Amino acid sequence: MQSPVAARLLDVSKLYGPAAALRPTTTEFAAGRCYLILGENGAGKSTLLRIIAGLAQPTSGKVLVFGEAPHEVRHRISYMGHETMLYDDMTARENLRYFASLFPDGSCLTPEKSLQIVGLLPNLEKPIKAYSQGMRQRVSLARALMTQADLLLLDEPFSNMDQRSTLQLIALLQQLRSAGQTLLLTTHQAELARPLADFTVTLEAGRISTASEPAA
Repeated sequence: MQSPVAARLLDVSKLYGPAAALRPTTTEFAAGRCYLILGENGAGKSTLLRIIAGLAQPTSGKVLVFGEAPHEVRHRISYMGHETMLYDDMTARENLRYFASLFPDGSCLTPEKSLQIVGLLPNLEKPIKAYSQGMRQRVSLARALMTQADLLLLDEPFSNMDQRSTLQLIALLQQLRSAGQTLLLTTHQAELARPLADFTVTLEAGRISTASEPAA
């Protein structure tokens, strides 16, 4: 039986003036799988994730997430951008508490639980501006995990992390994938992340040049 589809792109492109960040692309991502998205800087990886997240509108084509337009299923999508976008003068817990307040239905994990999941002390009182870059990445990931979304889009989640921290987060993402979440992630640390992936997708100049299952 064919797996249900988490995200589908139908002839999707994205132009910024005369420059094509994403050339006409038709592809789909199966639910409950992990996709490792590779490519050089400027290949279109971040644009692809932002379009699926509904944060950028395609110039042409159609995007469906769980069969609906992205804005119709925002509660099922969580996005972690390359920039952490945290408030420097707040603690990690304060940052996450503010984010959770945007979801008044109580569907989010608590800030304490989210921070524990990524290996940070929830009662650490120093402000984000005093955190290392690796710690900031963990807080950003904790924020992305709070909504318990079905589709998790991660743009360079291992940026500025040492190898030990990266391996710990890969183990965490493997648990999420095993629990049924769909993961799409970009990274320049392909060899470390490859064991996590069900499929590898390579972008080149705004086009998917290869898409394959990892070698056994």
